[in-house]
Amino acid sequence: MRYSPLITGILLAALLALAMVPVHADDIPTVTIGSYTVSPSVLMPGSTGTITIIINNTARSASVTQESGELQSSTYTNIRTNDVNVNIENVHLEGNGIKVLTADFDRVGAIGPGQSISLTFQVVAPDNAGLYYPEVWVDTLGGQSTKYPVLVNVDTPIGIQKQAVLVMASTINGTVSPGDNIPVMLTLTNEGQFLADDIILKVDNVSGDIAPKYTDTYDLGALNANESGTVQVVLLSDIQASPGLVRVPVMISYKAIDGTPVTQPANIDLVLEGKAELGIVSVDTNPSPLVDSQPFDFTIRIENTGTGDAKQVAATIDLPAEGTKEAFIGKIKPGDDAPALFLIEGMKGGTYPYNLSVTYTDDLGNHTFVRPMMLRVPPSDNFGDVILGIIILGIIAFLAYRYWYLPRKNSDGMFSWVKKN
Repeated sequence: MRYSPLITGILLAALLALAMVPVHADDIPTVTIGSYTVSPSVLMPGSTGTITIIINNTARSASVTQESGELQSSTYTNIRTNDVNVNIENVHLEGNGIKVLTADFDRVGAIGPGQSISLTFQVVAPDNAGLYYPEVWVDTLGGQSTKYPVLVNVDTPIGIQKQAVLVMASTINGTVSPGDNIPVMLTLTNEGQFLADDIILKVDNVSGDIAPKYTDTYDLGALNANESGTVQVVLLSDIQASPGLVRVPVMISYKAIDGTPVTQPANIDLVLEGKAELGIVSVDTNPSPLVDSQPFDFTIRIENTGTGDAKQVAATIDLPAEGTKEAFIGKIKPGDDAPALFLIEGMKGGTYPYNLSVTYTDDLGNHTFVRPMMLRVPPSDNFGDVILGIIILGIIAFLAYRYWYLPRKNSDGMFSWVKKN
């Protein structure tokens, strides 16, 4: 077959143009399904859910280079580089047992190198439980079609990701009161079915009542399923803290088996029990000083230096005297004092040892404390009476001497003032 000179020239020009514009593809642009999400993760039969897919352009630097110059000398003077996008024509979800409510996505558009796009399909689960695999079909302009299966779980336990489940328990020995150091044993148990790694406990100081004494962060490492770990925590309580329930927050953080960071809250619950401490402030009498054998008021002031209320406070004394020797006080708050009043009918002068007994209750139970004490009653001052008695005795002695002893001494039996015949 012979061609005309015109046709021959056109063919040569086309061949020359192809030779002048070679195409270089550093990375052939294609698309893949980077990830997908089924929500909810387990569908119930007949329920509605969604499937979200992420389409990625895998090429990082797809380009076309245009060159021009003298073909005979193989020298090119102009070079132009342009990124080549992937143009998505259609995205379709083939149900394969799953009913797809969303229509195909047509003419999605171009995705640049390294870029991605998210598309969501609404679906309805079938009536029968099981695992279903619908397929995502992606058609590109001038490229290859991509198919990707998606797992949809309809009411089956298969394929459900099981996590680590950490449960914390706290143990406190004995009772604790405001101002005490509180040792707490924390036991952390993995009740899930997968490993929990890089476990860290952090004790929060949310108030001024309770705070970690040494450190607030504790590293437990890793716990396998059904494995437990313990850590000793020491808490410091404020002496001014109010008795009652105190909740100390603890934050547990760890990494799941897939490396996902997880945090969950927990608490240390403890009860601060108020402890009363009673003592003697003062002892007063009225009148002061006491008078021998005279009635008097006897007041003993009792103070509470503890951290809890002293309730049902009562006091007794065992003085060897008649009177009111019991006193009911009631409640004494921390930092306060109250009087115990006794009425004594009278005691002779002397020093009397006695015991003060105080009974009371607090958050820890019933208590009694006994304090040995001493009471002194000054003896009466009889000096004046003694002097008067001496004077009277002196007068009597003088009269007896003058008017009785001397006449007898003269042997006449007569008083000196009687004249003799």
